[in-house]
Amino acid sequence: ITDFDGPIMDLSDRYYHVYQLCLAQIKLPEQPIRMLSQAEFWADKRDRTPEQQIGIKSGLTGVQAAIFKELRDSHAHRLEYLKLDRVIPGAIETLAQIRAAGIELIVMTLRRTSELNIAFEQYGLGQFFPTHYRYCLADDYLKQGDILDKQILMAQAMADLDYQPDTWMIGDTETDILAARSQGIRSIGVLSGIRNHHQLSHYQPDQITTDLAAALRHLYQIRDMEQA
Repeated sequence: ITDFDGPIMDLSDRYYHVYQLCLAQIKLPEQPIRMLSQAEFWADKRDRTPEQQIGIKSGLTGVQAAIFKELRDSHAHRLEYLKLDRVIPGAIETLAQIRAAGIELIVMTLRRTSELNIAFEQYGLGQFFPTHYRYCLADDYLKQGDILDKQILMAQAMADLDYQPDTWMIGDTETDILAARSQGIRSIGVLSGIRNHHQLSHYQPDQITTDLAAALRHLYQIRDMEQA
């Protein structure tokens, strides 16, 4: 089971574009600001720096930073910006390897159906995930919080599918690790997404690797050891 954003899709361009857009809208005409570089911005995001603190680091006042957070939250997942997402290098090749190996492959994401479909159509990713192997949020779903929503999806998947003891969850955030743990599934955290090693290690996944390809290599190693 793989998360979508992080193991497969890189959101850094979209999030940075929204950051620039919101900062430009909120700052006063003559107000000096310090636009973070994309590398600085993404490092802050991966270290879970609060949005308001990012705004203050960029030169906004406390009041402006609170507005900045609200504006960012309302813009970050707009459908018109999803085209800025990019496939992580090597991810498509790794998905093809997984499929060729006959490994059952499921995507589990907090994207809504329309958001997931946009990326599938843009990059031809739907070929790797038959409809019944796509677990995401309905467009009209009322969100209850990332951690709870991901655990609900995981419970649904386990109810739908024949559980296998060699099932793994691959993801880039604590929501993935905790969802896996809620169903007794082993997890791999990848560093290609929106959490750094320090943040992921707090939640003690079974393994932390660089990306989806490295996670697949680790799974092969585990399989070989368990079959030895």
